[in-house]
Amino acid sequence: MAAQDTIGIVTTNIQNKTATVTFGHPASNSFPRNLLDKLTAEIHKLSSNQEVSVIVLQSQGNGAFCAGASFDELLAVQTLDQGTHFFSGFAHLLNAMRNCSQIIVGRVQGKAVGGGVGIIAACDYVFATVSSAIKLSEIAIGIGPFVIEPAVSHKIGKTAMSQLALAPHAWKTAPWANEKGLYSEVFDNQENLDENLNSFVEKLASYHPQALQELKKVLWEGTENWDTLLLQRAQVSGKLVLSDFTKNALSQFKK
Repeated sequence: MAAQDTIGIVTTNIQNKTATVTFGHPASNSFPRNLLDKLTAEIHKLSSNQEVSVIVLQSQGNGAFCAGASFDELLAVQTLDQGTHFFSGFAHLLNAMRNCSQIIVGRVQGKAVGGGVGIIAACDYVFATVSSAIKLSEIAIGIGPFVIEPAVSHKIGKTAMSQLALAPHAWKTAPWANEKGLYSEVFDNQENLDENLNSFVEKLASYHPQALQELKKVLWEGTENWDTLLLQRAQVSGKLVLSDFTKNALSQFKK
């Protein structure tokens, strides 16, 4: 099954009780709002599929895992409603991932920025390569990682989150992300990553589905307020993106 248009793609392949979901976008796998909606809808759809025990989430290509929000769409925001609508796309995706019935295993082959780090944090187990550095650049453009912060802090804690958020120009290495708990395992190259990921997922898919579902609930205990919280955070970001500071910063970034 696949959903595709000129500005992004989401495809799903189901084999042996495992759904591999791939998202892609020409601009370093960044996310315009409609692509966020496609991925969210796919996660919701798979969550009710009793033939699927595990979801592998990956991005297209061998470059960046995810460059976060689409700068073109951020620059196009003219009103608070538009800004809130855009950032709520990340809110809906993260909530879909945490509420999903299946364990979500992330495959991270390259760098991740902003919202991409949030998506990684919303996975339950993550395989990455040593080239998969991460960065939260939002504060440098006048906004902040407000929508994704609960997911990132849930995974690595407030202290590590602050080290990312307050150093928006600094890349944190894959070993750093592994040490903090964002990455579960890190490998020298994609070949080793895929070999170990496939073995892990094969075993995971063989376990009792109900036991996996109950464990998933345990992993996300204490996040029940996120349905409201993340949308409130989207409104904060939606307001900040309207500032002259942010408009100028985004224009400079694009240049």
